[in-house]
Amino acid sequence: MQKNVSGEYDDDMDLDDVYEDEGLEEEFKVVEKEEPTVSEPVMQTGGMFATEEDSIKKVSAGSIAEWLFSISVNASPATLSFSVVSGRDDAPEWEVSLFDGATELWNSAVPVEKIEISASKSLRLSAECPSGVRYGDSIVVTVSAKNNRGSDSISFEAVAKQSIMILKTQIDQEKTVANELFGKTVRNSDKGEQDIYAILSPQGLRGYVFVEGMNTERLLEKTREIKKARNFINGETAIGDIEAYLTPASPVIGIAEGDIVELVNGPFKGEKARVQKIEEVKEEITVELIEAMVPIPVTVKGDSVRVIEKEK
Repeated sequence: MQKNVSGEYDDDMDLDDVYEDEGLEEEFKVVEKEEPTVSEPVMQTGGMFATEEDSIKKVSAGSIAEWLFSISVNASPATLSFSVVSGRDDAPEWEVSLFDGATELWNSAVPVEKIEISASKSLRLSAECPSGVRYGDSIVVTVSAKNNRGSDSISFEAVAKQSIMILKTQIDQEKTVANELFGKTVRNSDKGEQDIYAILSPQGLRGYVFVEGMNTERLLEKTREIKKARNFINGETAIGDIEAYLTPASPVIGIAEGDIVELVNGPFKGEKARVQKIEEVKEEITVELIEAMVPIPVTVKGDSVRVIEKEK
């Protein structure tokens, strides 16, 4: 895929082609990321605490990780103390809370180091991931208990993960938005910032672009200046919801011999033609120009045409 004579890219170019042409495919593409290294928290058994929850949970920016656990004090009131350790010194602060039902017993934002528990009960610990986190940021929350019968502690770890968000765009302006957003990503990467890991504009999906990133607030800021962009849909999307778009369908699917098509690029752009032959393996079709004085077979790529009339 080449630039046009003005040095600009054609509107119908795929974003992946732009990445490859600019030599940026290694920096901006969907890749398998190395999982952040986290240490398994040590959980004592047979003591005051018990839980069936996974001790380590991944959470996206703006979301909350929660753990349910119980404490047994054996009729001897216990004092609870808390430790919140961040995996990075300059990381934004996570808000950690402890609940007894709907009642908040402790919050990391309030300077209270200890609380008293007078009876055995079930508790809920929550950790809200801040919007400014980086990939792999984490915290370890340790709850310690002590009474006249002994002491015990339990630890939980929350690890920040990326989000996949859906950006609404003006109809038929999906690639324009994706290219502008990509340009902002390149400029910010030169400053050591990378809030966006991937941009996906699937062929055939009109009015939407998928964006994978970490800092949701910065994603919103980047799109405010893009005229053809609308807004992000609330919430995030699971990778399973977009798997169908990650393996592009063959461009010749849906095209049959005898169909009338219009060539959308190349030297015969705008010409109408009839499909004579389809090469599914090569993803090519052979067409015959309708208005040509001498019928000449022309072989083009399947994505170079659009069907305007099906064979009856």
